[in-house]
Formats: sequence, structure tokens, C-alpha cells
Amino acid sequence: MRIDGLVRQAPPAPALLRRLGYTLVRRRRAVMVLSLLATLGMGLLAAQAVAGFSLARFEAPGSESDRAAGELARRFGTGSVDLVLLVTAGKGDVDAPAVTAAGRELTRKVAAAEGVAEAASYWTRGNPVTLRSRDGRHALVVARIPGDADTVRSRILPALLSGITAGTAGGGVIEVRAGGGEEVFRQTVPLARQDFVRAELVIFPLAFVLLLFLLRRPLAALLPLAAGVFAMVTALALLRGVLAFADVSTFALNLTLAMGLGLGIDYALFVISRFREEVRAGHDLHEAVALSVERAGRTVVFSGVTVAASMAVLLALPFDFLRSFAYAGIAVVAGGVAGAVVVLPAILAAAGHRVLPRPGRAPDGASGGFWHRLAVRVMRRPVLYGGAATLVLLLLGSPFLGLRFGVADDRILPASAPARQTQEVIRQEFPAEETDALQVVSAGPVAGAAEVGGYAAALSRLPGVAQVDSAAGSFSRGARVGDGEPARFTGPEGTWLSVVPTAELMEADPVRLVEQVRSVRAPFAVLVGGYPAELADYRASVVDRLPSVLGLMLAVTSVILFLMTGSVLIPIKAMVLNLLGLAVMFGALVWVYQDGNLSSLLGFTPTGSLDPGIPILMFCVAYGLSMDYEVFVLSRIKEEYDRTGDTAAAVAAGMRRGAPIITAAGAILGLSFAVYATAEVVFVQMLGVGMAVAILVDATVIRAILVPASMRLAGPANWWAPPFLRRLHRRVGLSG
Repeated sequence: MRIDGLVRQAPPAPALLRRLGYTLVRRRRAVMVLSLLATLGMGLLAAQAVAGFSLARFEAPGSESDRAAGELARRFGTGSVDLVLLVTAGKGDVDAPAVTAAGRELTRKVAAAEGVAEAASYWTRGNPVTLRSRDGRHALVVARIPGDADTVRSRILPALLSGITAGTAGGGVIEVRAGGGEEVFRQTVPLARQDFVRAELVIFPLAFVLLLFLLRRPLAALLPLAAGVFAMVTALALLRGVLAFADVSTFALNLTLAMGLGLGIDYALFVISRFREEVRAGHDLHEAVALSVERAGRTVVFSGVTVAASMAVLLALPFDFLRSFAYAGIAVVAGGVAGAVVVLPAILAAAGHRVLPRPGRAPDGASGGFWHRLAVRVMRRPVLYGGAATLVLLLLGSPFLGLRFGVADDRILPASAPARQTQEVIRQEFPAEETDALQVVSAGPVAGAAEVGGYAAALSRLPGVAQVDSAAGSFSRGARVGDGEPARFTGPEGTWLSVVPTAELMEADPVRLVEQVRSVRAPFAVLVGGYPAELADYRASVVDRLPSVLGLMLAVTSVILFLMTGSVLIPIKAMVLNLLGLAVMFGALVWVYQDGNLSSLLGFTPTGSLDPGIPILMFCVAYGLSMDYEVFVLSRIKEEYDRTGDTAAAVAAGMRRGAPIITAAGAILGLSFAVYATAEVVFVQMLGVGMAVAILVDATVIRAILVPASMRLAGPANWWAPPFLRRLHRRVGLSG
């Protein structure tokens, strides 16, 4: 059939999904029983999966800092500090004889603890000033604990700290508090879990009330919630299988709970709405179920493929932390699609009459008159409405232009967290951050002591360097200030140097120091490692891969939309509109979490930058969900266009039938994420606030104004494709 000079395919004959629908109707009782048994079985696997999640680190495998850490451990038996103990004198200062004796005993006890490779302190390293506070009341004990994050944080640290940080130690002479990167993230995990449990307790009743208001029948309101639970349980059971060959971060559990409930509700709402629509059209209950599986099920499958593809892009990154969210996202989509296309239709076939509106109630879509009128109004003046909406979104997204990438530290925790309080004292009271020292390791033959001393002196002149310790002595501002510990920095195969940054530098820009240290010419080949270098390499690894990852995501989702619509322009428009909505999300993240606006209301401490890993994760999730709504609205528009050949009428009808459900689903999912704004862990809070903004903007301004405006402006070109792509779509298109 040819309309407006373009090829318009007639709807395909009933195929796989309709046959599936009839099968589910005939076997509805068996499907319901098997689904219940499967849910119980998957619940057992889900419980095992929760216990098997890992505590991933922010690492860049194969980077210079990673190689430096390996060389330090292999050749010198040392490495970066994992645990910091802040020792406070009960009376006097840390040089008092009783405090000195207690500090030495504490150091010995830590060094002898299981899992600790080495330990040192202010009292055992010749009283270095970097391990003593300015007022003399505090000193540090530092320890290296090799091993994977799970072993260190779940087994070694709890056993080690249980006997030495309970109030006072050393007979009451000293008080001991724990800090350091491993302890910070050890305390982050249980807090994040508490955040999500607390949020879920609010989300379920809130979502039920909203669904009951929308659907007006208790069973109809319960079914989407049940679909969300099914999606979560299924996802966790699938992740149990993933754990057999890959590490999955504990934070993936959080995403599974949030996305599982949201997508389960979204997909179930779409199927229930279509079921009610088919009944209103005169079909009996069983025929309506089959048609819903065919028509709404097709949209759900397309949406699921799109969201899963967006999340799968994270697998291209060599970071277990981010890959974990890809596994979780794909698993959640699988559970959500199965619940909506298989389990829910069987229930509708058995009890559909209890899901239909009560006699005398306004049917679903009655409110669609508003969306129909709005679409018509927008299409009468597409430039005015579309231009105004675009300007508003660009204004809201403008803070994104000031984005600064940084790294996470203890301030992701609430101010009440013990590890955060410890790090605050260290940050404020100590002149330098020896625990965050850069380690410069020789990678080849080493020259004499004079060359080592000259190199150490040059490094000590760099802005932000408090002291450089080496086999040739300790240096500050280019001058030798002490003998240091030559034996500590000398090995049979070379030497290494410790570049200690000031506390101010670590607060301002530790990555810049890494660049400066690496730029200083060395008399021998070196590798630069240590905590600041690990952060710099991790950030660089993530940022360097951003263009390819984002390009891959845009390409994959564009191909999927082409296979659905047969159009070249629609995928491009969808990409542009979704990116516009995501710009608002990133603008909100920068304005709130980087610049600190609303920090007192939300209860967090801004650091002036954003960790690159979290925005990448949020981009993938939000882009996938935006495409989710794009598929929902396009499916109704294309269905009408295939029937009438009139683009404007198809857009208006598609908005009347699809917009109410899309907006309701977006509101429920957006509110579900918004509840996480109450979280104490900043990562969780950012995820909630950012996703809520993205979803609500997308489900309202983007879908209600910009989609009709852009479709009207494009006119017949919406459905255009070159002849060879039309032929390709006829052969491999997925519209049926």
C-alpha cells in the first residue's frame, strides 16, 4: 500500500504473540500454578544471590597505578594503606610516655592480626610529622590488608576492629577510631541497604494508592505490584546464575529493587490497559487477553529489548562495578517482560472480570481527551510549543555545562557515620595525607643515591607536596629534611619513593598532582601508583571510554527503533529528544550534587565534582527508560498510522490512547525513585533524584509536547526510508 508517496505496510497476520495469548488462555490454571511454583523456587535462588554479591572496588585493571601496585607488592612487600586508625590521647599529647607505650602496643596488635600484611604508626616510624596532628592530640596507625574487597571488608576488618575501636583502648589512655577507604565503603553497604529497605516500605503502599486511584479496582491495582515483585525475584534468581562466572556488586541489588518494581508496574499497566480497551471494543474476555498479548505484548517486548540493550552497553567497560548494573538491568527486563507477557495474561484470563472497571465508571482513557486536545493544540503551532519546551529544557539542563569529574570519598556517607567522622578529623587536623601518598616505583635499573636524592628533591618542589620520603632521605620544598627510613625504600631489584600530598591538595585536586608527578623527568624508568593515581587512572579509564560507550548505545537503540518502525527519521528524533531530557537530569545533578544547592535540605556534603561512574550508570538507565516510553507512544501512533495513513490523526489518537497510561506509569516510577532522595548514602540519593527528574520530564514535557510537535513538523518524512532500507525492513523488521 502506498500513501503520501511512501510505502506503508499493512499490519502482519496474527503470529507468535497471538498464538501465545490463546495458549495462555487455554492453559491459564496450569500457567498460574507453574508461575507460583517458579516464583517460590526463584525466591530461594534470589536469597542465595543476595548473599553472594561482592563489594567491588573502583579500579582500572592494567593501568599504570595497577602495575605499580603489583610491583610494590612483589618486589618490596608493601603497598597502599587500606586501614587508618585515628588515635587520640586521653590526656596530654601523643608524645606522653603512657600514650607512646599504648600506641606502640596498638601498632603491634594490628600488625599481628589475621590478614594484615604490615602496620606502622607515628611511634614506630621515627615520629614523622605527617602522622601527627598539628595540635599533638592525635596520631595515626596505618595498615595494609591485601586481598579482595569481600574478604577485607566482610571478614578481616570486622574481626580486627571489634576489639580495638570500642570506646577507649590501652587501659583508657587512648581512644581509637577507624577510617580509610576500605572502612568507608564497608560502612556504606549496610547504610545503602537500609536506605532501600526504608524506601521500599514507602513505595509499595504509595504505588498501590496511585494504582487504585488510576484503575479503580483492588485486584487491578495489586496485579502491577505483583508483576514488579515477580520482576525483582526473577532478576535476583538470574543474577544467582551470573555469580557463577562474574562478580556482581552489592549496589546492583539496589538497582534491581528500584527498576524491578518500576518496570514491572509499567509493563503490567500497559497490558491491563490494552485488555480493558479490547473488552470495550466488544471482544470477550479470552479474545481480549489474546489480543492484548499480541498488541501490548509486542510493545512490551520491544521496550524490554531497548532497555536491556541500553544496560548491556555497560558490559563494554572493564569495571566490575559498572558491569554489575548491566547484569542487573538485563535480568530485571527479563523478569518484567515474562511477568507482563506470560504470567499476567493467564491471571486476566482467569479473573479478568475483576480487573475491568465497575459498571457506570468512566472507561480507561477518558482522561485521554485532555491529551488528545493537547496534541491537537501542539500540532497546530508546533514551532511555538516545541520551541518553548526546548528552550525550557535547555535552560534546566544548562548547569551540565559546568560538570567536573572527581572521585568519591568519605563524604558519600552521612555526617553521623563513624568512618566519615574519622576522616573529617584527619582532613582538618593533619598537615599532610601520608595515607594517600603517591608511590613512585622504579621499573628498571636504578642510578646511585645522588640521582635518587635529586629526583626526590625535584618531586618535593611540586605544589601540594608536603614531603617526599626515599632511600636517599626525606625532602621538603627541595631540601633534605631528614634521614628517613632508607631500608624501607630499598629492595634487591630497585627502589621506590613516597610522595606525600598536603591535606589541602587532596581536598582540591589530587588528580592534578598525579599528572605533575608523572611529568617530572626521572633518572630511571618509574611507575606511579598509590591512591591518588588509582583515582586518576579510574577516572581516565571511564571518561576515555565515554564516547565509544555512548555511541554504541545510541546506535543499538536506533537500530531497534528502525526495526520497529521502518523509519530512518524516527530513531534520530527519538535520540535527540531523549538526550534533551537527559540533559535536564544531568543539569539537576550538577546543580544539586556538584554545586551543593539543596544540600542542607537533602542532607549531604557537596565535594565540587561528580564521580564519573555514577552519571554513566544513570545515563544508561535513564536512556533505556526514556526509550521505554518512546516505544510505548510510538507503538500506538504507528498502529493508527498503519490503519489510516494520516500522521496527524495517528499522533492525536496515539496520544489519546497511550499518553494517560504512559504519564501514570511515569509518575509511579518517578515517585518510586524520588523516595530514594531520603537516602543517607549520596550515591543512592543521586540515583533517586536524577532518575525521578529524568522520568517525570520524559513522561510529560517530552512525550506530551515535543513528540507531537516534532511528528507534525516532519509530516510524511516521519516514515521515510531509502528503498534498500525499506526492503531490509520488510525482510527483518520486527513490527509483527
